[in-house]
Amino acid sequence: MINETAIKAYLLNTFKDIIDVDIRKLGSGVQGSGFLIEMRTSAGNRSYVIKALIPEGLGHDYPSDRASVFLLDLDEYGNLPKHVKAVDVLSEMSDGSVKSVGGGREYYLLMEKAEGEHYFNDLAESSRKYHLDEKDINKIKAMTSYLAEIHAIKKDSKTLYWRKLRDTVGHGECLMGVFDTYPDGTMTYEEMADIIKKSVDWYTRLKPGYERLSQIHGDFHPGNIWFAPPGKGGSGGVDFILLDRSRGPWGEPADDITALAINYIFFSVQNFSDVRGAYLEGLHLFFDEYIKASGDTKITEVVAPFFAFRGAVVANPVFYPGLTSDQRKLIFNFVHNVLDDDRFRIDSVNDYLQSRI
Repeated sequence: MINETAIKAYLLNTFKDIIDVDIRKLGSGVQGSGFLIEMRTSAGNRSYVIKALIPEGLGHDYPSDRASVFLLDLDEYGNLPKHVKAVDVLSEMSDGSVKSVGGGREYYLLMEKAEGEHYFNDLAESSRKYHLDEKDINKIKAMTSYLAEIHAIKKDSKTLYWRKLRDTVGHGECLMGVFDTYPDGTMTYEEMADIIKKSVDWYTRLKPGYERLSQIHGDFHPGNIWFAPPGKGGSGGVDFILLDRSRGPWGEPADDITALAINYIFFSVQNFSDVRGAYLEGLHLFFDEYIKASGDTKITEVVAPFFAFRGAVVANPVFYPGLTSDQRKLIFNFVHNVLDDDRFRIDSVNDYLQSRI
């Protein structure tokens, strides 16, 4: 349905010569519904059609998805000969009013400034440590406690869970999109396809587990986690603020878990060509504390395709040019071996780095 009252108010404000407006439904299709607008004006009668998309499935689940479809329509309908023209894109606001958002050539996000130091600093410092110190432990516990808290909020939707699985493999910001940014020669297209095909197998394997759908951050990596300066933290002196929530508010908790966990592996490989010392302890503590806080004992059974995506990110020479080709090979060994196993076995992390098991 559409908000006829608000749309009529928009039309009366936009077309100053309107005498009367009538809106009626034309019909519905797979993707949405169409409504006929007939306006009687001082200059004669005008007719328009307004379209609304069904807000579930087909990648239209969030309001931003539907906005992107209509903004593209507005840009391109007029560029194809013999195609009906688009007039505007309308947005229904939280107060029930309708306004125009069409005509923009670019869009920007204004947000608050984050204070503190991102977690990349802690990961870099760990290269000089044999063991985690108290500060490291408290930060990991703070992060796992937070993740367990947000992941405890569930939603009953096959569509959104399946979307997260699908997007992890095929979205332009995820596995296939990241591979498309690789410079030619980094790895062959066939090698990329091998990882993608295995991830698709995991996509189908995980589909029955849609009851796991949870509130997530969506990009819980170290650059998006900013810890408060010493003395300014919350309980226990540890507090953080998050940036850049991405790709929808609902998904598989493994998305958040692997976004951070891959960095204990990546930083250790970059420094030592295996996983050791504070990095190995951090990886173990992160999973142990998360499972303890969340009760999610199945998390290691679902992380594989998400580790594949995050492995492709940290092995990308565009993002991390300091990684050597041999170290990059270790990351890809890890990705393949995790995809080939039936669950992620933390004690086998260094075995995963070696030649294909």
